[in-house]
Amino acid sequence: MDFTALIAALWIVPAVAIVLIMAIRRPRWAEYINLGTSVVVFGLTLTILVAVPAKALVTGARYILLTPLGAWVLFCVGLVYLLASVYAIGYMRLLPEEKPRLHKYYALQVVFALTMLIAPLMNNPGIFWIAIDFTTIVSAFLVGFEREAECIEAAWKYLIIVSAGLALALLGIILFYWGGTFTLGPTYALTWANLREVAPQVPETLLFLAFLLTLVGFGTKMGLAPMHTWLPDAHSEGPAPVSAMLSGALLNIALLGIYRFLSIVDSGGYGVMGHTALLVLGVISLFVAGMFIVRQDGAKRMLAYSSLEHMGVLAIGFGFGGPLAFAGAMYHMINHSLTKSMMFFGAGNMMRAYGTKSMSQMRRVLRYYPVSGALWLLGAVAITGAPPFGLFLSEITILRGGILSPNPWAVWVMAILLILIFVAFMNHFRRMIWGPEPAPGAEPTLKLSVWNTLPMWLAFVPILVLGLWWPEGLWHFFQQAFRAQP
Repeated sequence: MDFTALIAALWIVPAVAIVLIMAIRRPRWAEYINLGTSVVVFGLTLTILVAVPAKALVTGARYILLTPLGAWVLFCVGLVYLLASVYAIGYMRLLPEEKPRLHKYYALQVVFALTMLIAPLMNNPGIFWIAIDFTTIVSAFLVGFEREAECIEAAWKYLIIVSAGLALALLGIILFYWGGTFTLGPTYALTWANLREVAPQVPETLLFLAFLLTLVGFGTKMGLAPMHTWLPDAHSEGPAPVSAMLSGALLNIALLGIYRFLSIVDSGGYGVMGHTALLVLGVISLFVAGMFIVRQDGAKRMLAYSSLEHMGVLAIGFGFGGPLAFAGAMYHMINHSLTKSMMFFGAGNMMRAYGTKSMSQMRRVLRYYPVSGALWLLGAVAITGAPPFGLFLSEITILRGGILSPNPWAVWVMAILLILIFVAFMNHFRRMIWGPEPAPGAEPTLKLSVWNTLPMWLAFVPILVLGLWWPEGLWHFFQQAFRAQP
């Protein structure tokens, strides 16, 4: 299969869509061009995933790297982009004041998707860093799209904190390259494979320092605690489709970068320290998320801390190491992408219907919105890792892998914190579902369209199927990804 042509199409189609949207400048045309682009992108990422070779493939004049893990992250991007594009039609139509600017929103959404489709395929860590930086710039405009004071403040906070983190990541990449010069000479091709090959000859202190800088840098982009402080604001203030793309797609790309640098430390023979560092940040993230979820009142802000929770789970999964925990972490990626998208869609619906971000004012949700409310409630059960949904299987698999790891203590900490988060999450939803009646005159009257509920169904069905049935083909693919270069 000609992967070069597939990847070229993956980038060219969104680029053409951006030009068309900005040239036509009509909201209805823009939303359907964006939707059509997302369908094509999803098809291309699925094709690449199905046909990806078992070993890493370098193409495009050695600038493009295609691996099973990279293809999995690409597929998550394509999937979330499709769901967010369907939902955006219904959600953005609820913002009549933004109608003159809607074509700009859709153009930015396509640009955001394009930057996320570029980053996982970069064979050069420096260019990977540049692509990650582009995702920050574009998504900041989307976070502040509604131009309210809180949105603009969240966008600036996002830019400043993540840029500071990425500066540290760039310093780490420079140190990795410098370590290679002791063996390969003053100049050489900066690729993931070359850094892994030279890692055993790099001094231990320099190698581990470089990894810590990239871990903190890309961990900031991923939203790991204590570098997470931008995440609750950005995810809660941006439009709901943007929040879904930030949480369900972008954070996975930052994690991919961390894991690739971790593989370099593994090659150097110091993987135990690297895995433990990632594991510790994961446990801290899970703890911080649990403490804040207990006290939250904002619907999307609670979901933002849930994203912090699940990034912590993923960090713990990859930190445990081993084929079982790795498979659980990859399964967790897709389940989190689907479930968190569904949850942000439900939050967007309820926020528009009740005219508030506060969960304490969202009352008797099932009475006024039986379909959207029921899906949102089921999504809440799923996002907390309860059966019979996909996140339950992935978290159990990660815990099983952790028992066999050098850090079994984290298994008990993770299990206790997940129980705490489940109780806190369901307590919030108990109040929204069975709480007191809305105040007289505060009853919601907004009618949700099929565009508001269809993407929730499209996410709910696979998370239920993936909770009841782990396809054997996926298990073999995860093992293949574990053995291949990341």
